[in-house]
Amino acid sequence: MLYGFIIFGLIVLLGFYTVSHTEAAVIETFGKFTRVAAAGLRWRIPLVQQIRGRVSLRVQQLDVAVETKTLDDVFVHLNVSVQFQAIPSRVYQAFYTLQDPNLQIKSYVFDVVRAKVPNIKLNDVFEKKDEIAVSVKQELSHTMSQFGWGIVMTLVTDIDPDANVKHAMNEITAAQRLRIAATEKGEADRIIRVKAAEAEAQSKALQGRGIADQRKAIVDGLRESIDDFQKSIPESSADSVMNLVLVTQYFDALKDIAANNKSSTVMVPHSPSVVSDLQQQIRDILISSQSVTNHIQK
Repeated sequence: MLYGFIIFGLIVLLGFYTVSHTEAAVIETFGKFTRVAAAGLRWRIPLVQQIRGRVSLRVQQLDVAVETKTLDDVFVHLNVSVQFQAIPSRVYQAFYTLQDPNLQIKSYVFDVVRAKVPNIKLNDVFEKKDEIAVSVKQELSHTMSQFGWGIVMTLVTDIDPDANVKHAMNEITAAQRLRIAATEKGEADRIIRVKAAEAEAQSKALQGRGIADQRKAIVDGLRESIDDFQKSIPESSADSVMNLVLVTQYFDALKDIAANNKSSTVMVPHSPSVVSDLQQQIRDILISSQSVTNHIQK
């Protein structure tokens, strides 16, 4: 009797089992599905019921590499990552319906990508990769939910064209950037030349104005000197005053040249009579200038 109780107790203890929080256990009775055991401490009838298998409820990821052709006849490799998990309320379908869920998902990814990408040009594939991922997710969600699997997310993680095509694209991009750089450099050079020309024009205008002011000041000074001299000596004539002023300026210039030991002026032999010739030239210029001014005023 004691041995019977011990054996019965061992059989009862053998019936206890635990199920993790991240999985669900499938229980069968003599090979027939009985129930799905949730997480916790569970009990089954020993030798009658058995744990047929366990289904993980965690999110799983499957990476699929697909080679296809674009609308402009360029072969490209796409890496598609599919995140999926078993639906807790449909563990029976997830366990019994599909023998290999990964293989089934791969088949649908191949089908969707090879139907979508051939209608898109290579440059647009990079821009529309999110649309491709959405199309894959919609197709997989509609199909795999019937088998107890839910699609959490699909991502196009990499787009890799043929090596020759990639090299050509890089050359095109480099040429475009060089053209933009050349345009910007030319514009910068043009602005520099324009600004330099404007500065030179302004400088010359200021120099001309300065020379004009200088000459005007000289003329005014000469006129005031002549007027003052004539007021002091009434019997003096304008010619004599002019001769005196020119001789004074002549000797002042010689004095300045002699005082500057770094002067590079070359002195040509001449006599003081040159001052008379210079006076006559200045008088002729003043008379001609006055005639032109009177003609303009008329």
